[in-house]
Amino acid sequence: MPCRASFRNRFIDKQFRPPYILASEENACLEIEMAIKGLISDPLTNMPIIVLREVEGERVLPIWVGLFEGNAIHVQLEGVQAPRPMTHDLLKSTIEELGGHVERVLVSELKDNTFYAMLEIRSASGLLRVDARPSDAIAVALRSKAPIFVEDSVIRNARSIELSRDAVDVGRLQKWLENLSDDDLGKYKM
Repeated sequence: MPCRASFRNRFIDKQFRPPYILASEENACLEIEMAIKGLISDPLTNMPIIVLREVEGERVLPIWVGLFEGNAIHVQLEGVQAPRPMTHDLLKSTIEELGGHVERVLVSELKDNTFYAMLEIRSASGLLRVDARPSDAIAVALRSKAPIFVEDSVIRNARSIELSRDAVDVGRLQKWLENLSDDDLGKYKM
Protein backbone atom coordinates (compact mmCIF):
# COMPACT_ATOMS: atom_id res chain seq x y z
CA MET A 1 0.00 0.00 0.00
CA PRO A 2 1.47 3.37 -0.99
CA CYS A 3 2.03 6.26 1.40
CA ARG A 4 -0.83 8.71 1.26
CA ALA A 5 0.47 11.33 3.69
CA SER A 6 -0.13 14.95 2.80
CA PHE A 7 2.84 16.65 1.18
CA ARG A 8 2.54 19.50 3.71
CA ASN A 9 3.34 17.05 6.53
CA ARG A 10 6.54 15.82 4.94
CA PHE A 11 9.85 16.56 6.54
CA ILE A 12 13.43 15.72 5.77
CA ASP A 13 14.52 13.11 8.27
CA LYS A 14 17.79 14.23 9.84
CA GLN A 15 19.26 10.71 9.89
CA PHE A 16 19.12 10.47 6.09
CA ARG A 17 20.89 12.53 3.47
CA PRO A 18 18.74 15.06 1.56
CA PRO A 19 17.55 12.83 -1.30
CA TYR A 20 15.60 10.74 1.20
CA ILE A 21 12.26 12.03 2.46
CA LEU A 22 10.16 10.39 5.14
CA ALA A 23 6.51 11.04 4.34
CA SER A 24 5.25 11.02 7.94
CA GLU A 25 5.96 9.32 11.20
CA GLU A 26 2.76 7.28 11.18
CA ASN A 27 3.12 6.08 7.58
CA ALA A 28 6.94 5.78 7.71
CA CYS A 29 7.34 5.74 3.96
CA LEU A 30 10.75 6.43 2.53
CA GLU A 31 10.91 8.28 -0.78
CA ILE A 32 14.18 8.15 -2.67
CA GLU A 33 15.32 10.73 -5.20
CA MET A 34 16.34 9.11 -8.45
CA ALA A 35 17.76 10.35 -11.72
CA ILE A 36 17.59 8.98 -15.22
CA LYS A 37 20.69 6.89 -15.78
CA GLY A 38 19.69 6.14 -19.33
CA LEU A 39 17.13 5.11 -21.85
CA ILE A 40 17.81 1.80 -23.54
CA SER A 41 16.02 -0.84 -25.59
CA ASP A 42 15.06 -4.14 -24.02
CA PRO A 43 17.27 -6.71 -25.75
CA LEU A 44 14.36 -9.19 -25.83
CA THR A 45 11.36 -7.05 -26.84
CA ASN A 46 12.98 -3.87 -28.26
CA MET A 47 10.72 -1.81 -25.98
CA PRO A 48 12.25 1.29 -24.37
CA ILE A 49 13.38 1.01 -20.75
CA ILE A 50 13.87 4.07 -18.56
CA VAL A 51 16.66 3.22 -16.13
CA LEU A 52 16.38 5.22 -12.91
CA ARG A 53 19.24 5.20 -10.40
CA GLU A 54 19.39 6.50 -6.84
CA VAL A 55 20.95 9.97 -6.68
CA GLU A 56 23.06 8.83 -3.74
CA GLY A 57 23.11 5.07 -4.00
CA GLU A 58 23.52 2.12 -6.29
CA ARG A 59 20.00 0.75 -6.73
CA VAL A 60 18.40 0.98 -10.15
CA LEU A 61 14.79 0.75 -11.22
CA PRO A 62 14.03 -0.20 -14.82
CA ILE A 63 10.62 0.91 -16.09
CA TRP A 64 9.45 -0.45 -19.43
CA VAL A 65 7.51 2.16 -21.41
CA GLY A 66 5.75 2.45 -24.74
CA LEU A 67 7.48 3.52 -27.94
CA PHE A 68 5.86 6.97 -28.08
CA GLU A 69 6.62 7.75 -24.43
CA GLY A 70 10.17 6.48 -24.85
CA ASN A 71 10.58 8.73 -27.87
CA ALA A 72 9.25 11.76 -25.96
CA ILE A 73 11.82 11.14 -23.22
CA HIS A 74 14.58 10.48 -25.76
CA VAL A 75 13.87 13.76 -27.58
CA GLN A 76 14.09 15.72 -24.33
CA LEU A 77 17.28 13.98 -23.18
CA GLU A 78 18.89 14.79 -26.52
CA GLY A 79 17.76 18.42 -26.35
CA VAL A 80 15.93 18.23 -29.69
CA GLN A 81 13.46 21.07 -30.26
CA ALA A 82 10.32 20.08 -32.14
CA PRO A 83 8.96 22.67 -34.57
CA ARG A 84 5.63 22.53 -32.72
CA PRO A 85 4.95 21.60 -29.08
CA MET A 86 4.67 17.92 -28.31
CA THR A 87 2.03 16.70 -25.84
CA HIS A 88 4.35 16.87 -22.82
CA ASP A 89 5.49 20.37 -23.84
CA LEU A 90 1.83 21.39 -24.09
CA LEU A 91 1.11 20.02 -20.61
CA LYS A 92 4.10 21.87 -19.12
CA SER A 93 3.07 25.12 -20.84
CA THR A 94 -0.53 24.74 -19.69
CA ILE A 95 0.54 24.22 -16.07
CA GLU A 96 2.77 27.31 -16.25
CA GLU A 97 0.11 29.47 -17.97
CA LEU A 98 -2.30 28.57 -15.16
CA GLY A 99 0.25 29.83 -12.63
CA GLY A 100 1.64 26.50 -11.46
CA HIS A 101 4.85 24.57 -11.69
CA VAL A 102 5.72 20.89 -11.46
CA GLU A 103 7.32 20.49 -8.05
CA ARG A 104 8.26 16.83 -8.44
CA VAL A 105 7.24 13.40 -9.70
CA LEU A 106 6.58 10.51 -7.35
CA VAL A 107 6.48 6.90 -8.54
CA SER A 108 4.17 5.81 -5.76
CA GLU A 109 2.93 2.31 -6.36
CA LEU A 110 3.51 -0.99 -8.14
CA LYS A 111 0.37 -3.07 -8.53
CA ASP A 112 -0.12 -6.06 -10.83
CA ASN A 113 3.21 -5.33 -12.57
CA THR A 114 2.07 -1.77 -13.34
CA PHE A 115 3.81 1.32 -11.97
CA TYR A 116 1.76 4.32 -10.82
CA ALA A 117 3.00 7.87 -10.48
CA MET A 118 1.88 11.32 -9.39
CA LEU A 119 2.73 14.72 -10.77
CA GLU A 120 2.91 17.12 -7.84
CA ILE A 121 1.99 20.58 -9.08
CA ARG A 122 2.31 23.70 -6.92
CA SER A 123 -0.18 26.45 -7.72
CA ALA A 124 -1.72 29.44 -5.97
CA SER A 125 -4.41 27.13 -4.59
CA GLY A 126 -1.84 24.76 -3.05
CA LEU A 127 -0.41 21.41 -3.99
CA LEU A 128 -2.22 19.32 -6.57
CA ARG A 129 -1.44 15.62 -6.99
CA VAL A 130 -2.32 14.34 -10.45
CA ASP A 131 -2.34 10.63 -11.27
CA ALA A 132 -0.10 9.83 -14.24
CA ARG A 133 1.74 7.02 -15.95
CA PRO A 134 5.40 7.09 -14.89
CA SER A 135 6.54 7.58 -18.48
CA ASP A 136 4.36 10.67 -18.94
CA ALA A 137 5.25 12.02 -15.50
CA ILE A 138 8.97 11.59 -16.20
CA ALA A 139 8.63 13.24 -19.63
CA VAL A 140 6.96 16.26 -17.99
CA ALA A 141 9.52 16.28 -15.15
CA LEU A 142 12.37 16.43 -17.66
CA ARG A 143 10.79 19.42 -19.39
CA SER A 144 10.10 21.12 -16.04
CA LYS A 145 13.47 20.22 -14.51
CA ALA A 146 11.60 18.67 -11.58
CA PRO A 147 13.11 15.92 -9.40
CA ILE A 148 11.93 12.31 -9.59
CA PHE A 149 11.22 10.36 -6.40
CA VAL A 150 10.34 6.69 -5.99
CA GLU A 151 8.89 5.13 -2.87
CA ASP A 152 11.33 2.64 -1.38
CA SER A 153 8.60 -0.01 -1.25
CA VAL A 154 8.18 0.29 -5.04
CA ILE A 155 11.89 -0.45 -5.59
CA ARG A 156 11.77 -3.40 -3.19
CA ASN A 157 8.54 -4.79 -4.69
CA ALA A 158 9.82 -4.40 -8.25
CA ARG A 159 12.82 -6.54 -7.34
CA SER A 160 10.67 -9.18 -5.63
CA ILE A 161 8.33 -9.41 -8.62
CA GLU A 162 11.31 -9.78 -10.94
CA LEU A 163 12.76 -12.50 -8.72
CA SER A 164 9.48 -14.38 -8.67
CA ARG A 165 9.62 -14.76 -12.47
CA ASP A 166 12.46 -16.70 -14.04
CA ALA A 167 15.18 -15.94 -11.48
CA VAL A 168 18.11 -16.75 -13.75
CA ASP A 169 17.15 -14.45 -16.64
CA VAL A 170 15.84 -11.66 -14.43
CA GLY A 171 18.91 -11.84 -12.21
CA ARG A 172 21.17 -11.50 -15.24
CA LEU A 173 19.11 -8.59 -16.59
CA GLN A 174 19.16 -6.82 -13.21
CA LYS A 175 22.95 -7.31 -12.94
CA TRP A 176 23.35 -6.04 -16.51
CA LEU A 177 21.26 -2.92 -15.74
CA GLU A 178 23.18 -2.18 -12.54
CA ASN A 179 26.56 -2.49 -14.29
CA LEU A 180 25.76 -0.27 -17.29
CA SER A 181 28.37 2.42 -17.72
CA ASP A 182 27.79 5.78 -19.34
CA ASP A 183 29.65 4.48 -22.41
CA ASP A 184 27.26 1.51 -22.64
CA LEU A 185 24.32 3.93 -22.71
CA GLY A 186 25.87 6.12 -25.39
CA LYS A 187 23.71 9.10 -26.18
CA TYR A 188 20.44 7.52 -24.97
CA LYS A 189 20.19 5.26 -27.98
CA MET A 190 16.95 3.46 -28.72
